[in-house]
Amino acid sequence: MIETTVDALLQKKLILYPTDTVWGIGGDATDSKVVQKVYHLKQREDHKALIVLVATKEMLESYVESIPKQADSFLESDRATTVIYPKGVGLAQNLMGEDSSIGIRIPKHPFCQELIKQFGKPIISTSANVSGKPTPLSFESIDTEILDGVDYIVPLKEKNSNQPSRVVKIDSKGEIHILRP
Repeated sequence: MIETTVDALLQKKLILYPTDTVWGIGGDATDSKVVQKVYHLKQREDHKALIVLVATKEMLESYVESIPKQADSFLESDRATTVIYPKGVGLAQNLMGEDSSIGIRIPKHPFCQELIKQFGKPIISTSANVSGKPTPLSFESIDTEILDGVDYIVPLKEKNSNQPSRVVKIDSKGEIHILRP
């Protein structure tokens, strides 16, 4: 299953996969065409940044200009937390905020961890819904439009936390802003 999913990512396909929070739409976070496909499927304005998942803090270091010391407690937290860093690097430009900021999470979900490690690059992670519609809390509640719009659906129907991650932003001055508690 991991190999098939990695193959889909290598072929620049969109995947639907379970994360540590909710089911997500994913793809290669370094490819701007893949990012554009996600925006199109979600019917989301492309100036709204998407988040990505990385497997480890070492991988994270390759995709942000720096990791502020203030991020450590969030990275070590048991709670799923997306940290928005002031400047992303090595990622698709249309994935990041207008100010080059980027939201990144290190999931504790075993499938996600193994997938990212084998793929070797960050993966886009955005909830499996059309923008403006409720986040689906189970696989069964994912809209047909999303199911039909992805190229590959990971055949895991396991439970996740059913709760979006906490989102915190660390600005260029090192100040912490809680965007989603």
